[in-house]
Amino acid sequence: MPYLALKHLHTTAAVISIVFFVIRAWWSVNESPRLQARFVRIAPHVVDTVLLVCGLWMAATIGFHQPWIAAKIVGLVLYIIVGTIAIKRGRTPASRGIAAIVAVIIFMYIVGVAITKQPLSWLA
Repeated sequence: MPYLALKHLHTTAAVISIVFFVIRAWWSVNESPRLQARFVRIAPHVVDTVLLVCGLWMAATIGFHQPWIAAKIVGLVLYIIVGTIAIKRGRTPASRGIAAIVAVIIFMYIVGVAITKQPLSWLA
């Protein structure tokens, strides 16, 4: 698959992923039973798998030695940890809400790294 097509698929999956996350986080904070729907439990994992595979493929194409790629990977790990608190592991709606906000900030950091190609993200 050409690099540009991978990049577009990766970007599209990232947008869908954050939209799914925000919706699921909102439902988690509001303790909605919608979180238990089969589609809601499965679809985000499919989208995130596409996102990850495309990202790894592009990183392998341009080389993992780039400092900004390492920054994106660290950001991704933090986003996953905080995101699980926002969706399922947070004990109270307030803690899940705070975790959701932090996760979105981390996501925006990752986007900034991708755009600027700098580990400092939007601060570069």
